[in-house]
Amino acid sequence: MFSWLKNSKDENISNMLKATDGLKYKMIVYSFVIGIVTGAIIVLYRVLGQYLLGHFVNMYAYAQGKPLIILGIFIILILMSMFVAFCIKQEPNISGSGIPQVKGIMTRKIEVNWLKVLIYKFFGGIMCLAAGLSVGREGPSVQMGAAIGEGISKKTNQMDYEHKYLITSGASAGLSAAFNAPLAGVMFALEEIHKNFSPIVLMSAMISALSADVVSKFILGINPSLRFNMLSKMPIKYYWSLILLGILVGLSSYIFNKGLLYTKHKYRDLPIRTEFKIMIPFICSGIIGMTFPILIGGGHTLIMSLGTVHMSILMMLLALLIKYLFTFISFGSGVPGGIFFPLLALGALIGGICGTICIKYLGIPEEFLINFAILAMAGHFAAIVKAPITGIILIFEMTGSFEQLLPLSLVVFIAMLVSDILGVTPVYDDLLDDLLDKEHLEYKGNENKKTLVELSVHLGSEVDGKRLVEIKWPQNCLVVALYRGEKEIIPRGNTMILDGDLLLIMVNQTESAEMLDYLTGITSSSLG
Repeated sequence: MFSWLKNSKDENISNMLKATDGLKYKMIVYSFVIGIVTGAIIVLYRVLGQYLLGHFVNMYAYAQGKPLIILGIFIILILMSMFVAFCIKQEPNISGSGIPQVKGIMTRKIEVNWLKVLIYKFFGGIMCLAAGLSVGREGPSVQMGAAIGEGISKKTNQMDYEHKYLITSGASAGLSAAFNAPLAGVMFALEEIHKNFSPIVLMSAMISALSADVVSKFILGINPSLRFNMLSKMPIKYYWSLILLGILVGLSSYIFNKGLLYTKHKYRDLPIRTEFKIMIPFICSGIIGMTFPILIGGGHTLIMSLGTVHMSILMMLLALLIKYLFTFISFGSGVPGGIFFPLLALGALIGGICGTICIKYLGIPEEFLINFAILAMAGHFAAIVKAPITGIILIFEMTGSFEQLLPLSLVVFIAMLVSDILGVTPVYDDLLDDLLDKEHLEYKGNENKKTLVELSVHLGSEVDGKRLVEIKWPQNCLVVALYRGEKEIIPRGNTMILDGDLLLIMVNQTESAEMLDYLTGITSSSLG
C-alpha cells in the first residue's frame, strides 16, 4: 500500500516547482498588503467595540433604580442578540473564537466562505463586544485576518499551497493588531496555526504582523494593551511562592477547558432555538453590568483594576467564580467572540488571590502583588492553549515589561507541568474536534490538481535518521524537495532525513487532509 514515488511524468510537478521560484518576493508583497488591510479592519473593530461598550457601561450606571430604563436596556440587549443569531445563521462558521475554524482550514478539514466570515464576524462580534459579553476581540481578529489572507490569495489566483502562507500571514496580522503585539502574533501563527517554522512562512508572518502593528500604532498610539507602572523585580528568595502560583494556574486550566466544553455541549442539547440560546449571555451581561460592572467585557478593565484597586480575598474569589460562569455562558452559547482576554483576566484574578494570600500570611512584600497577576496571565494562557512561547511573548508585549523572563518562565513551566499531569489538552484542538463532530462544509479540493505539503522533521520522529527509500510513504505522494538550512537537496532514494529538515511533499488535493495527518504523524517527535 505504501511506496515512494521515484519518478512522475505529471506536469504539475514542474509547474509547481517553477512557481516556487520567486515565491519569497511574491509573499513579501502579498503579506504586506494583508497586514495593512487587516490592521485597518481590526483597528476599526477595536475602536467600535470599545466605543459602544463605553456607552453601555454608562447606561448600566445610569439605569440604577430606574425600572423603565432597565427595561429599555434589556429590550436593546434582546434585539442585539437576535441580530447576532441572524449573523450566525447566515454563516455558522463565525460561531465562537474562530481560531478552531482557521486551524480546520489549515489542515484542510473544513472549507468556508471567506467573505461571509469576514462580514458577519465583524458585525456579530461588534454586538458581543458592545454588550459586554465575557468574550475577547483576539479570536475574531485572528479569524478575520485569516479570511482577508484567504480572500487576497484567491482573488490573485495563488496556488493551493500558497493559500496556507497567506492565511497564516492574515492570522498573524489579526492578533498583532488586536493586542499591539506583533511578535506574539508571529509566534502564535507559527506555534498554533501553521505548526511550522519554515523561512518563507516566518518571513510572511513577520511582515504582515509588523505592517498591521504599524497601522494599529499609527491610529491608536504607541501604547501597550496593558499599561502598568514599572514592575518590581522579585528577589530569588521569594520564588518559592511562584511554584504555588504555577500550581494554582495549572489547576485552573483544567477547570477552564473542561467547563468550556461542558457548557458548549449543554447548550447544544438545549431544545430551544438559536435565538434564545444567544439571548442568554446578553441577558446575563445586563444583569452583571448593573450589579458587578467590572466583570463585563473581555477583562481589560478587570485586569487593570488589580493594579489600582485592592480587593479582599473574598471579593476576588467571588469575582473569579462569576467570571468563570459568565465566560462559560458567553462562549458556550456560540456567540462570535474569543477566549484570550477572558482567560487572561481569570489568570490575573488567580494571581491576585495567590499574591494577596502570600502577602498577608507568608511574608511576601506588598509591592509584588501586581507581579503575581501578570505572571499568572502568562501561565494560564500557556496551560490552556499549550503555546508557552506565545504566552511569554504576549505578556512581554502587552505590558511593555521585558524584565520578568525568569519568573515568567518558572510560572509557565509549573503551570504546563500541572496541566499535563491533569491531562489538559490544547483548548483549540478540543474546540476543533468538537466543531468537526458537527455538520460542516468539508474541504474537497480538485481531483485533477496537486498541492504541496510542507513539514518539519522533529528530533526522534519516525523518519529521523532514515533514508527516503526506508520510509513507508503513502501512495500518491512524492517528496519533491528537501531543505537543510539554506541548502536545497534533491531527494533521492538514499537521501538521509535528519531532524530540522524541511520536506516539500506533493499530494493530490482531494487526499490532502488525510495525507497531512499521516505525514505529520511520522515527522513529529515521538519522544516523551
